Amino acid sequence: MVIPVHDVNPVRRTPYVTYALIAANVLVFLYTPGIAGSVAGDSALSQLCHLHAFLDHYAAVPQELIHHQLPRMAPTGEVGAGPRGAGCVVGPPSYDKSPPLSVFTAMFLHGSWLHLLGNMLFLLIFGNNIEDRMGHVRFTLFYVACGYAAGYGFALLNDTSTDPLIGASGAIAGVLGAYLVLYPKARVWVLVPFLVFLPLRLPAWIVLGFWFVLQAVYSSGSGVSTAGTVAYSAHVVGFLAGMLLAWPLRPGTPPPPEPRRLLWGRQARHSW
Repeated sequence: MVIPVHDVNPVRRTPYVTYALIAANVLVFLYTPGIAGSVAGDSALSQLCHLHAFLDHYAAVPQELIHHQLPRMAPTGEVGAGPRGAGCVVGPPSYDKSPPLSVFTAMFLHGSWLHLLGNMLFLLIFGNNIEDRMGHVRFTLFYVACGYAAGYGFALLNDTSTDPLIGASGAIAGVLGAYLVLYPKARVWVLVPFLVFLPLRLPAWIVLGFWFVLQAVYSSGSGVSTAGTVAYSAHVVGFLAGMLLAWPLRPGTPPPPEPRRLLWGRQARHSW
């Protein structure tokens, strides 16, 4: 897997929405109960109970989205003692959950620092150009639409699952799909793990095409022992939705600047 670090594709306007989305995701992560509990020094079980209660309320659950089967019992966030020892207390939910709204709130939830930082890196590198091409308002609507397409697409393929679906990956996959359609020839600096991390400058169609193929392969169960906790099929649906929504903008999109070729570490004066 290659790690993108920068694209050679300048923007004309400040990507305020991209920056705002990154800030919102980081803030929500910092204020997620389990994370806050770890900073305050709460016990591991207390953190887990608060986190389960929080996700049960705000995460998207496929069974709820497709069949509208809301749970009659849910974690309360409290720790109690039972016949088998200490555990999370379960009781009637003290809230009315809206499954469609949960798709939106789930876009700002992440399970770990690695999950968060990986998503924000992709959004920072590729989101600014898509926002620059679409404009602030249209990009916001586009981002949310891709997130909903990914969430409901995953739910349709896993309609009996009760596992919470969280993360901005589906919406960001839509951004990657749009970038592939609009800027396939833009150069992207990536780090390729080969004994050490080798920096390479590759066309976007190679970087993003390779990423999409991996997600498609993993979503089919090939190449991994199980689908695990990663919603690969949500990535695939979000990516395709982004491609479809961005396609009408392709004819009027100016090409990215041709990068100067590097010759022995110095700028070459002539192309070859």
